[in-house]
Amino acid sequence: MNLTDIAQTRYSTKEFDADKTIPADTFEQIQDLLRFSPSSVNSQPWHFIIADSKEGRERISTGTQGLFAFNEGKVLNASHVIVFCAKTGIDESYLEHILEKEDQDGRFADPSFKETVHKGRTMFVNMHRYDLKDVQHWMEKQVYLNMGTILLGAGALGVDAVPIEGVDTKILNEEFGLIEKGYTAVALVSLGYRKDTDFNASLPKSRLAADEIITKI
Repeated sequence: MNLTDIAQTRYSTKEFDADKTIPADTFEQIQDLLRFSPSSVNSQPWHFIIADSKEGRERISTGTQGLFAFNEGKVLNASHVIVFCAKTGIDESYLEHILEKEDQDGRFADPSFKETVHKGRTMFVNMHRYDLKDVQHWMEKQVYLNMGTILLGAGALGVDAVPIEGVDTKILNEEFGLIEKGYTAVALVSLGYRKDTDFNASLPKSRLAADEIITKI
């Protein structure tokens, strides 16, 4: 596997072939990436809604009407669509929940490490909650880390994908009752296989030169 090749050949799919479906074992790997994506202090402040049926995609497409109608086909014709959601709050009970799961999974070689990890994570969360006052934005940034993991992983598996911010998150919040559950929709990723008529598939990739964006010291 050559990551450069994958990065250069993956692209934002504009047209999906509605007749092609991602095999179950392939999508299972993508779903695993949702769980194992990195996040700051292992906060995992996210939830995901996955549509792998016509009915599910139609529900998500309610967020691609009106202003965002240009994205409707990317939802309806995809094989799978993921709604990426961020938590709307991160309280002590959630931090304890993460801590206990880490303990169950054997993350603490020494019992004393458990309290050290908890204090460190709480410090960072409180810094964003009280000092920087950007805790919601901070949690959404972790969701975008996850989206990047999915896009590269899909490319490695030969699956086409497109991230979609052009969606009415308020409508999705209502459609899936997300606010009541402590989450808010952030963006979508549609996955499947490109249609032969997708113009974007044949266009060369354009990125700023390495010496413009990278400084080696």
